[in-house]
Amino acid sequence: MQETPKSLDKKRADEKLLVSEMIALYCRKQHKTPKWQLCPACQELQDYALARIDKCPFMETKTFCSACKVHCYKPAMREQIRAVMRWAGPRMLPVHPVLSVKHVAVTLKAKREAQKTDA
Repeated sequence: MQETPKSLDKKRADEKLLVSEMIALYCRKQHKTPKWQLCPACQELQDYALARIDKCPFMETKTFCSACKVHCYKPAMREQIRAVMRWAGPRMLPVHPVLSVKHVAVTLKAKREAQKTDA
């Protein structure tokens, strides 16, 4: 499925928003930072994640980084983002219901498509 540059840009922007919101939620609750601020470690992680999303050559076909065959994150950053996702993922629904539902829908769709190709 070939995506238009406009839909690809939207997909990239949606992924950036989701990652940013998850990092912000994690930082606010785990590091007790004020709303709209990040601690230096979380700011570094966010900057790194957004740069990786910008440079992703598989954006057109991939769903999420965790499902990607190529891991472009440095090992330390990969562990950090995993910890953030593991903690923030289940807590996103009350904070950002629309983002959460979209994320679940894309995940389920990707799993169905993966099962079709495996069968």
